Amino acid sequence: MNGKGQGGYPSARMGGGKGQENRIQKTFARLKAKGEKAFVIFITAGDPDIKTTKEIMFELEKSGADIIELGIPFSDPMADGTTIQAASERALKNGTTLNDVLKLVRDVRQKTEIPIILFGYYNPIFAYGVKRFAYSAKKAGADGVLVVDLPPEEADELKIETDKNSIDLIFLLTPTSDNARVKLVAEKASGFIYYVSVAGVTGARKNLASNLKRNINAIKRNTALPICVGFGISTREQVKKVSSIADGVVVGSAIVKLIAHSEGKKGFVKGVGSFVSNLKAATKGF
Repeated sequence: MNGKGQGGYPSARMGGGKGQENRIQKTFARLKAKGEKAFVIFITAGDPDIKTTKEIMFELEKSGADIIELGIPFSDPMADGTTIQAASERALKNGTTLNDVLKLVRDVRQKTEIPIILFGYYNPIFAYGVKRFAYSAKKAGADGVLVVDLPPEEADELKIETDKNSIDLIFLLTPTSDNARVKLVAEKASGFIYYVSVAGVTGARKNLASNLKRNINAIKRNTALPICVGFGISTREQVKKVSSIADGVVVGSAIVKLIAHSEGKKGFVKGVGSFVSNLKAATKGF
């Protein structure tokens, strides 16, 4: 295991492989000291439009979000359920490009220090240029990158560039990940590990998997990195249960669905904030 930094988390693996403390590491350390778990929110950049996404990002932070995953719109988001697929389609229809997403991060970064993770698929990054992407992401103010369809075995080209630019490269683990995969991800990941709570695509679900605690504990035996759990989490009760097991909770589809259903209504951004505040309260007291 690597040496641990402030708050009991490892310093060597959390700064894009460079060892320095970054926004993600500082956030987990600060929350740990307060007995809180990280509340990570996913939204799709450009849904309903870039200007509104910017407003939503500020509202998310104001309402208690600790980390924002900013989805890069893609035409074939195979790991996503219908809610996030539709959001990606709307954003693409509005003409949202990877350049637009990077500019959005630059604009937001002028007014906030909230950690921002670029979340997406490898094709747009590859088309943009891996080296150019990592440099541009860092220059814009992004803190991490999570590429859904890029397994650790095939991630070396991107990891070299994210390490060079001190950006955390975050990997996924799932209920079907065997011990060899867990160890590989533990070795290559930085920032935190994203545990997909259920097999299948994104989307809210009524119940959490019964083996969640056992699987999280198995991962913890291989790494000191924080573990955040996502996919299928949408209620305060689910957030509280996951918070009792993991270091962070990711909510995406529930927020994206709320944006889709509320967009255009007066004060809808504030409504998104109220929903987030209610869920964030369930991450406290640990």
